[in-house]
Amino acid sequence: MIALLRYQAALLVGSHRWLPPVILYAAFLAIGIQSGGPILDAFGYAAVGVLPVTVWLTRICITNEPPAARSCTATAAGPGRVHLASVLTAAGAGLLLGLLGTALVVLLSDPHSAHQVALPVLPATGAGLLAVLTCLLTGLALGALCTWPVLRVPGWGIPAGLLGSLLLLVLGGSPANAAMTGLVTGSLHGTIAVPWLPAAAATLLAAAATAAACALASRRG
Repeated sequence: MIALLRYQAALLVGSHRWLPPVILYAAFLAIGIQSGGPILDAFGYAAVGVLPVTVWLTRICITNEPPAARSCTATAAGPGRVHLASVLTAAGAGLLLGLLGTALVVLLSDPHSAHQVALPVLPATGAGLLAVLTCLLTGLALGALCTWPVLRVPGWGIPAGLLGSLLLLVLGGSPANAAMTGLVTGSLHGTIAVPWLPAAAATLLAAAATAAACALASRRG
């Protein structure tokens, strides 16, 4: 699996297809993260951007390999393992972006709530990191379901990913929405709510979606 991960990471870096989602996330942060803003609000904003970017990166990693090369790799290592390596590579890329966004929030934001209640930086950063992870895992699950082998018609993947990202951010039952709402509500009340339950739900969701996609990949070759 280590060799597959290195291979998928090299494909991602060499393809330069990572540039558009990275530029999008950088622009998103540049617009929304302002110097001196409330730290929890900024963490919520940074976490929101991770979800659609991770969906995009997941689609890129899964479809990055040419069909002929993927057939050879699948024959050598197994289609399920190759698919899993693609998803894990996307998760690593999304995590790197999320960590950079978190660092930017810590550097620029003010450790106070929306009503100027002082907040400890380390617990706030922990809550922000967990919210980023929650949005990343939710986006990973959606990305795994919005591309081959789950969706066999390539044209459906992009609108499905866009619509799914929007719904997961606004629907109350979504782990990403719960994590983001917890940060914003905490900023309003001057408290820090660590999104443990949304993170656990997102982990289960990502694991189930990835397992289903890998099983389909093994079946369809």
